[in-house]
Amino acid sequence: MHHTEHADRGEDTGAQADRSADTGSTEKVTGRHRAPERRRLPRTRALLSATPFRIGSVATVVCCLGAVAFVESRAATTAPIEPTPAGLLAERAAEAERQPASRATERAPEPPPAATPTPTAAPSTPTAEPTAARTAVARASRKPARPTPVAGLTQAQMDNAHTIVQVGVRMEIPRRGLVVAIATAMQESNLYNLASGVLPESLDQPNQGVGYDHDSVGLFQQRPSSGWGSVADLMRPAYAAEQFYSALLEIAGWQEMSVTVAAQSVQISAFPDAYAQHEQRATTVVGALV
Repeated sequence: MHHTEHADRGEDTGAQADRSADTGSTEKVTGRHRAPERRRLPRTRALLSATPFRIGSVATVVCCLGAVAFVESRAATTAPIEPTPAGLLAERAAEAERQPASRATERAPEPPPAATPTPTAAPSTPTAEPTAARTAVARASRKPARPTPVAGLTQAQMDNAHTIVQVGVRMEIPRRGLVVAIATAMQESNLYNLASGVLPESLDQPNQGVGYDHDSVGLFQQRPSSGWGSVADLMRPAYAAEQFYSALLEIAGWQEMSVTVAAQSVQISAFPDAYAQHEQRATTVVGALV
């Protein structure tokens, strides 16, 4: 029995030896249940324990960490650059050109605030300052002051004579015709603008006295009934003078006639020779007005 058990155990031991041998060969191939690193630990620890190796390893690790941090911060802070539109580039260029002017040390003075215009009447003549020639023309065309009476006339008589002469100058009547007109008015109304006592409507017009020679009115005592004009018109000195000159121009050769004949040709008076006595004074008045 004992021999048998030993034999069996021997066989078992042999079998186990065989399996161990097989297993060992297999483990050598696959590395199962082996720890080769443990057998190498002493060499690794020796290397790590060396001072130069430790310093180099630490420096390498620090450099790697710094590189990684730099790359990450660069990626985080750098934004992708987008293309700039052409219109924005042009606007930036224009802004760049304007910048130097805004930074200039000398700037143009700002215009003063506009004053509130004061309503005024529109000028009838240019506002520019007149020259000496323009001033002379303005003075010549200005209405003259009331003329100074001459030849014993009153101011009212001189004003009426002035009106008669002005109308004649406007109608381009020769100087001789002006004297005839003044002499006629001296004889007819004594150079006063008279109303008529027989024409009540003439009294409503501006007048300087009243006459009673039929319906004769005004400076030249012209009669409305004879076709000279209306009472209101004939009571205006300028209109009455114009009517007289128009009738004088219709007389052929009046310029060669005497003052009396020329005046009588217009007036057809009952006293034809009465005008001659006023010729000298009429000439003086015309000389003072022309």
